[in-house]
Amino acid sequence: MALLQVKDLHVGFRQDGQLTEAVKGVSFHVDRGETVALVGESGSGKSVSALSTVSLLGDSAEVTGSVTYDGQEMIDAGEALLRKVRGNDISFIFQEPMTSLNPLHTIAKQLGESLALHQGIAGDDARARILELLDRVGIRDAETRLNAYPHELSGGQRQRVMIAMALANKPDVLIADEPTTALDVTIQAQILELLAELKQSERMGLLFITHDLGIVRRIADRVCVMQHGKIVETGPTKEIFDSPQHPYTQKLLSAEPTGQPAPVPQDAELVAETEHLKVWFPITAGLLRKTVGHVKAVNDATIKVHAGETVGIVGESGSGKTTLALAIMRLISSEGRIVYMGQDIRAWSVRELRRLRKDMQIVFQDPFGSLSPRMTAMQIIAEGLGVHGIRDGRHPREVVAEVMAEVGLDPMTMDRYPHEFSGGQRQRIAIARAMVLRPKLVVLDEPTSALDMTVQVQIVELLRGLQQKYGLAFLFISHDLKVVRAMSHKVMVMKQGDVVEQGDADDLFERPQTDYTRLLLQATH
Repeated sequence: MALLQVKDLHVGFRQDGQLTEAVKGVSFHVDRGETVALVGESGSGKSVSALSTVSLLGDSAEVTGSVTYDGQEMIDAGEALLRKVRGNDISFIFQEPMTSLNPLHTIAKQLGESLALHQGIAGDDARARILELLDRVGIRDAETRLNAYPHELSGGQRQRVMIAMALANKPDVLIADEPTTALDVTIQAQILELLAELKQSERMGLLFITHDLGIVRRIADRVCVMQHGKIVETGPTKEIFDSPQHPYTQKLLSAEPTGQPAPVPQDAELVAETEHLKVWFPITAGLLRKTVGHVKAVNDATIKVHAGETVGIVGESGSGKTTLALAIMRLISSEGRIVYMGQDIRAWSVRELRRLRKDMQIVFQDPFGSLSPRMTAMQIIAEGLGVHGIRDGRHPREVVAEVMAEVGLDPMTMDRYPHEFSGGQRQRIAIARAMVLRPKLVVLDEPTSALDMTVQVQIVELLRGLQQKYGLAFLFISHDLKVVRAMSHKVMVMKQGDVVEQGDADDLFERPQTDYTRLLLQATH
């Protein structure tokens, strides 16, 4: 008997009297010690299928079919059984850690609650187990992170905490929904190795949901390819990769960001530069909050970006990539020179900076956290037009429809709210919100991390096209080195706040000068 068995699963969502089918007759199984990968584009029904296994869908969902765990039927199961199974026997790693972690509780408290609830472990024993878990998922100096809140961690660190929580109770089945999306390549390799090791040692069944086919090839025993709510092809991983039968599978396997950005014009204007930029966050202690040390987030970064140029910034989570970009945007305090369009703006007041905000935009890493749940896609994208008083004679809906089409969204969906879109679609809304203002400088913080491979290719081509058309300067932060190579003219490599290497993209990828850069490149293969 399979550990987890799904048969003829149908899931629909009822709204305003109409039923929209998201999953249409899906069947698959996961055995002990086996990894099954669910792959497909955003919105294909992968996550909905997974959430159905322990009835985690909302009241609007209508579910039929059969889901059995260890012979027990889960559909329409009682709350007592579901509470026992959830988080203990069947554990989840969700795609967006910021929406899954409680912002009001420390990391130690959230991990401790899981251990206390399911295993009765508390006190010093719980602390030791928490430190062991955090260390295993690659969080450095775990003891200093115990009392940190989610917002004090980088995106990758938050994802690792989520993985530690999922592994805390040694589940029989681990359902991992894009678990390495926010992780840099070296930590990604560690996590995949850890999951493979646990699968063997604990005889754990692993259902792995991802759009990264490189990961699937490395870790999966079997693959189920989903499209429009149906499984269109399934089989052993080697068989699927070597001889895919379905046209959609063939399309997925051929989707990979390639090519290079258009050359930077010789007379391109210098949009932004920094000299010896430093960002140190004070560590305070005692009643008087005396400064006892500093978190050295960025130490001496010098960078230049011209119109029509992309500077890729790579490095592990917590290396200072996003902090550097936020400092350039004057969203956090820093030391050193920041020059924008020939003017030193580091000492500018909030009022002085306000007129520049239209020209400096950012696409954040976590689209769900950066989109207001109370606003429609139309309102979110058009908000900047109203704030900056931009009017070109057209109705805002017409402008929004145009930019939504540019980023691959159906303009007919502009009146939907963020929760009604998939993760990849939400990221495209965030990109549209930045692009609608036609800025000069755009910080792209992991803009493709939530996107499936086919849409990644589209977004890379879209960004390159927009850059060439409008002369945009991009700071492109990513852990996906294939995307960085396809997007960037120059690359800066950061490690623990230091710039360890920077230069022309082709030179850096072909002839890396430092051991750390070579390590990053090796981790992608």
